[in-house]
Amino acid sequence: MIFSSIYAKDDWGKYPTAIQTALEYLKANDFTKMETGVYEIQGKEIYAQVMDATTAPASEKRPEVHEKFVDVQFLASGRERLGFTPDTGKYEVDERFDERDLIFYKAVENEGFIEAAPGCFSIFFPSDVHRPAVAADEPMTVRKVVVKVSVALL
Repeated sequence: MIFSSIYAKDDWGKYPTAIQTALEYLKANDFTKMETGVYEIQGKEIYAQVMDATTAPASEKRPEVHEKFVDVQFLASGRERLGFTPDTGKYEVDERFDERDLIFYKAVENEGFIEAAPGCFSIFFPSDVHRPAVAADEPMTVRKVVVKVSVALL
């Protein structure tokens, strides 16, 4: 997992080219002025999902993983907490949606939380369990962008 901001002076050249492409897309667009929906960046291998989500207590959000795509989650507006922990391979699956590359777990252990402000991004690899859209204080609507990057590009 990587957590940073598009405003930080990070050297993105250390990241795989596909991740650099995702981050450059995030930095180049004002998502508060875009319609919600899916935007292709590099065909079906790299694409962005622009969405409005309502945050809620962690107990109401499920931990999830993806096997075929890396999630580059970006916060365009609002405040959000995100849970994270390594995938030990021992967690019980609650629901699995192969067509969406989405697996929800019933529970996880040793979960930490980070708080995102506008401009923050989190990169979750298939080995990272994450719990998005957790309320920072009170529930609110946030504008999020999730850039999906095929692991085949890494």
